[in-house]
Amino acid sequence: MSFTGLVGYDPVKVSLNVYSEVSKLSNGVELRKYYRFRGGRWYGGIATADVIGCNLACKFCWSWRFRNNFKAGKLYTPEQVYVKLVSIAKNSNYRYVRLSGAEPTISKEHLLKLLKMFEGSNYIFILETNGILLGYDVCYARELSRYGNLIIRVSFKGTSPEEFNMLTGADPQFFELQVKALENLILSGFKAGSEVYPAAMIGFSSDKSIVDFVRMLKNIDPRLVNVDWEYVIMYKHVEELLEKHGLKPLRYVRPDEIPKEMI
Repeated sequence: MSFTGLVGYDPVKVSLNVYSEVSKLSNGVELRKYYRFRGGRWYGGIATADVIGCNLACKFCWSWRFRNNFKAGKLYTPEQVYVKLVSIAKNSNYRYVRLSGAEPTISKEHLLKLLKMFEGSNYIFILETNGILLGYDVCYARELSRYGNLIIRVSFKGTSPEEFNMLTGADPQFFELQVKALENLILSGFKAGSEVYPAAMIGFSSDKSIVDFVRMLKNIDPRLVNVDWEYVIMYKHVEELLEKHGLKPLRYVRPDEIPKEMI
């Protein structure tokens, strides 16, 4: 699937199309496509499984080469993913595990089954999501609230509907689903600031838009103002992508310059 020319696309509808490309039912079990499994320094050390398939086409995406490359990767059961993540975490003495690379909420039953496997373990599962589907469906947020060792990081693509549109090409109205995701998760029982918290790409944001964004978060819950600010990481392939779209970030870091507080 190509997002070329889809200015103003609907990421909820895109999710349905992507789902059919990256998921498969086999004997009642939902499989999901992944392109790699790895350990890494983020969060002080975390085991990561990188999924294929996203409902947004961010113009600063570090994984754009694999994001919707449906011919790449391999289908895995939740149990196979669990085994791989635990093996990586045990070998490196990591406390955290996560799915990354694209949007993990697209294959809902696969994700829920995986979370259930980690329930009661010594590992903390960090769900990094753009929140679109959690804002669209409050029932999804409620289902996630069943798992006690889950932390949800809602990653905003910009700090306003206009920035969201500029950075993703999606209709600006869908920025509100990212906001709604926070509201739905808190309504479902997640503690603001600890069990659910916002991150935001501010590589292209003005100071004023950042201030307005924080005010908006404070109105939802004052505990949300401790935002995980995201800068553009200027990997070579990211620079190529930005150049293609004619974008120049105001805030960025080189891979070897990433501050410890960003990890």
